[in-house]
Amino acid sequence: MIIGVPKEIKNHEYRAGMTPSSIGELTLRNHEVVVETQAGVGIGFSDDDYRAAGATILPTSEAVFEQAEMIVKVKEPLALERQRLTEKHLLFTYLHLAPDAEQTADLVNSNAVCIAYETITSDSGQLPLLTPMSEVAGRMSIQAGASCLQKSNGGKGMLLGGVPGVAPAKVVIIGGGVVGSHAAQMAIGMGANVTILDNNLQSLRNLNQVFGSSVQLVHSNKASLEEHVTSADLVIGGVLIPGTAAPKLVTADMIKKMQPGSAVVDVAIDQGGCFETSKATTHEAPTYIVDNVVHYCVANMPGAVARTSTQALNNATLPYIIKLAENGWQKTLASDKHFLNGLNVCQGKVTNRAVADNLGYEYVDPNSLF
Repeated sequence: MIIGVPKEIKNHEYRAGMTPSSIGELTLRNHEVVVETQAGVGIGFSDDDYRAAGATILPTSEAVFEQAEMIVKVKEPLALERQRLTEKHLLFTYLHLAPDAEQTADLVNSNAVCIAYETITSDSGQLPLLTPMSEVAGRMSIQAGASCLQKSNGGKGMLLGGVPGVAPAKVVIIGGGVVGSHAAQMAIGMGANVTILDNNLQSLRNLNQVFGSSVQLVHSNKASLEEHVTSADLVIGGVLIPGTAAPKLVTADMIKKMQPGSAVVDVAIDQGGCFETSKATTHEAPTYIVDNVVHYCVANMPGAVARTSTQALNNATLPYIIKLAENGWQKTLASDKHFLNGLNVCQGKVTNRAVADNLGYEYVDPNSLF
């Protein structure tokens, strides 16, 4: 199979779909890999590094799309890239379609086969290709939140961990999954007062085994959410419902009741965000203020630590890329129900129920395509 890796073009997105070492694994198996020039410059890999791994360097994104059968990316294809997709293509990347009607329509019209990293599942019920970026984003959310609390950035001028004689900041984390647990780990390490809210009692029990008395664990409901959000200095939104838009758990009224200079970081913004006041931002202009509360809602947070993120992502995606290259998408997906869950759009049909329900498409059972 011919695999193509175009350079990412989203604002301040420095990650790459594949590292040279990952490409080496494919060329070792006699697959051809074409890479757009400078695709890896943001993560410290030159065109020569990719050539040494066996890749062919092409001068433009158009050339990559023209030659490749499978396109491997990091972020969802932007409008310009979507114009290059045709029925010959297999697209393998993050998509986050539920809140993105325009992208979904373009992918449907392209007749391409589109597999989303974030909806592939595992026997344990986890999302193995979303997990590495959730780990990065969870840890980054505390760094970003600490910066937002600085007075020069619109915050209340508060040090997250305080100092002897001065109380630390109260950090409230909504969601005790991968994002929430990694955010808690960082916040505890920085000396903050940490509270995690989740409506799953088993998740709270698991977190208790990990963190013990280092965090306050609270069952999430409307009353407890309002109580802790409105008294927080920093709120991290890490709620995820696989495939569908994130629930708007924090209302605009709650934001209005927060202390001036408080901050919120919406890690769920790729799926539409879990704060009513959220709107996607970029690394170029990451924050805005609503009712004197600093909002950080960057839709590609891990792109800021591109080298770490790309390596972590490739560790997870490479086995899946190899399966697709070796066996083709039909044989691969037909034999693996968890991989099949990643199929979101296929040959003009929406094959993910949550996306179909959110955007008003007819849902087509992916099993009917084989």
